[in-house]
Amino acid sequence: MRRTVTLRLLAGLSATAMGAAGLVALTTPQASAAVGSATGFASRNGGTTGGAGGQTVRATTGTQIHAALCNRASSSTPITIHVEGTINHGNTTKVSGSSCNTAADVIELKQISNVTILGVGNGAVFDQLGIHIREASNIIIQNVTVRNVKKSGSPTSNGGDAIGMEANVRNVWVDHVTLEASGGESQGFDGLFDMKNNTQYVTLSYSILRNSGRGGLVGSSESDLSNGFVTYHNNLYENIDSRTPLLRGGVGHVYNNHFVRINESGINSRAGARAKVDNNYFQNSKDVLGTFYTSQAGYWQVSGNTFDNVTWSSRSGDTNPAGPNPTSNTSVSIPYSYRLDAASCVPSIVRETAGANKGIRTSNGNCTPTNPTPGPTNPTPGPTNPTPGPTNPTPGPTNPGGTNLSIGAGSDGSSKASGTSYGDVRDGNMSTAWSPSGTTGSISIKWDAAKRISRVNIREASGAVGNVRGWRLLNHDNGAVLASGTTAGVISFSATTLRKVTFEITSASGTPRIAEFETYA
Repeated sequence: MRRTVTLRLLAGLSATAMGAAGLVALTTPQASAAVGSATGFASRNGGTTGGAGGQTVRATTGTQIHAALCNRASSSTPITIHVEGTINHGNTTKVSGSSCNTAADVIELKQISNVTILGVGNGAVFDQLGIHIREASNIIIQNVTVRNVKKSGSPTSNGGDAIGMEANVRNVWVDHVTLEASGGESQGFDGLFDMKNNTQYVTLSYSILRNSGRGGLVGSSESDLSNGFVTYHNNLYENIDSRTPLLRGGVGHVYNNHFVRINESGINSRAGARAKVDNNYFQNSKDVLGTFYTSQAGYWQVSGNTFDNVTWSSRSGDTNPAGPNPTSNTSVSIPYSYRLDAASCVPSIVRETAGANKGIRTSNGNCTPTNPTPGPTNPTPGPTNPTPGPTNPTPGPTNPGGTNLSIGAGSDGSSKASGTSYGDVRDGNMSTAWSPSGTTGSISIKWDAAKRISRVNIREASGAVGNVRGWRLLNHDNGAVLASGTTAGVISFSATTLRKVTFEITSASGTPRIAEFETYA
């Protein structure tokens, strides 16, 4: 049974902030904070549940959203915020509290976790106001519209990103949203959906991105390679110049999307990124897949896509399209189950399901839209399309955090290429790296006294991301294999006490370059 109570008197707010915030209603904890369950990479790394199990707050202004965050018992107390109406600069102010870190003129989800923002009623529109996610985890944004966010001109918000994530962000599910602009960079707009500076385990699903110069990116530069594990599925990209998306390093899974009027370049895999591109429908577009505007190549695995009136540029300089007959140049293992609609029905499915205020409908994998089933449990997995071959170990429920135990430790290895050092993997500097003298070899972190570790993060250097194709992680003290896989990155395993841990490269597509070998308790 539900009961309505009143949010405790907005403790800690000034009189001005209290008046601006108004009264926020709560309901008792509900069975599910969002509609449905997270899909794609957002379902990994312990899953993305947002505010499930917490209280539900109603907000009609940005100040009320901030007030709801600031009045939780802690920054991790689960909460669902039901939003209705137009959120804009005029009604979004900074609110202070021990469980939040907010700012005016932007919806700030900073240094917090376990939050759902859900559009309800007649709809939620964030007008010229972006949503900024920073140093945060377990966030769900569902059934909202974000439009016309500017980085120049007036008013400005969130660096011009409709939704932007940066700085150690984990597990974000953005679902059934509409993200739109009214032009490109010259008109003051930037990206619709951007991730940078160590953002991982993100899914964008059943959404519309349109009328923008830039759809979105993963990685702010060729040296920002700490991001990845992003899924894009059942989205509409319409009238976008480029970045649908741009991937720098990491792994992206792009399936069952409808791309219409991609004007300059589409999926831009570069700087060692690996994209799995399945059963998408590309229409009336140009250069929808490839490596563009850089000499640092990316990779792709393609299957089941339809190219309808797609034109392709000739390869020249830093323009390297995958077409006119795209073929795979890598393989990508996907660690979760997913349903694939045939590309031929993707336009109709996306038209009926994608975007805000569509009833949060989804596809059943048989080209038929279905109504949502609220609830806290995951749906029963249906037919899956896993990539054959070995998969990487499932990431653990926590992210690398706390103290990197490699800093101040010792290191050695099997060999080192000229100009590299074993110490380069424990100096906290991504611009230095160790390489073996050949394409295989091992590198170790060691301590004078035994350490208990359960996670490592193998970070490949810029220009060499994806070179490692096979590896084993060893307890060097006794030779036990802690984990094995095919893709470098975060590796979780049963907590082990040891004095030396070894990363052994068993196969590679080029010379490996390991910038950092991080270890965590």
